[in-house]
Amino acid sequence: MSSIFGQDDPFALTRDWMAEAAPKELADPNAISLATVDSDGMPNVRVVLLKEIEDDAFVFYTNYEGKKGQELIASGKAAFVLHWKSIARQVRVRGLVEKEDGPIADAYYNSRALDSRLGAWASKQSRPLKNRAALMAEVAAAGVRFGTTPPRPPFWGGFRIKPLEVEFWADGAFRLHDRERWLRSALDQEWQRTRLYP
Repeated sequence: MSSIFGQDDPFALTRDWMAEAAPKELADPNAISLATVDSDGMPNVRVVLLKEIEDDAFVFYTNYEGKKGQELIASGKAAFVLHWKSIARQVRVRGLVEKEDGPIADAYYNSRALDSRLGAWASKQSRPLKNRAALMAEVAAAGVRFGTTPPRPPFWGGFRIKPLEVEFWADGAFRLHDRERWLRSALDQEWQRTRLYP
């Protein structure tokens, strides 16, 4: 069965749509709305930047000690949506989570601007902050401590989401949208594709 959207792989199709949206989207075509749940099952959602679409996973980076990091580590599951208003399409993903805290995370961290690298050291993400001056003092202290070559903090790195479900949605006239769901019961299983009513 050939995909209605022109690819036989959900990761390749997501990359194609991202490339199409990139020159048209006003800001951050790689912004995803990431959903997690806390220990009581209460959901949280926030926008983060998707940094890599691998052959079998989606990767973003954050502080492991912040709320989202702790929720991802505890549950091992996440969902996100990519939405491009400019091309009237979206991709929804649900899957399993693993840490990326090796050489790939080091390489990405070292590619960031110096102030962003120092900021990763300074931010005690999701914890109370007295005021912005206190944060900037922490950034300055990190600069004094590490100079221009700060190492990646041990509490900062990537998460890789390996999907069990990916749904592609394309806007259609008169709300007759095109939807196709890719589903598998486990990561080592083949994808099953199904057209869905709008």
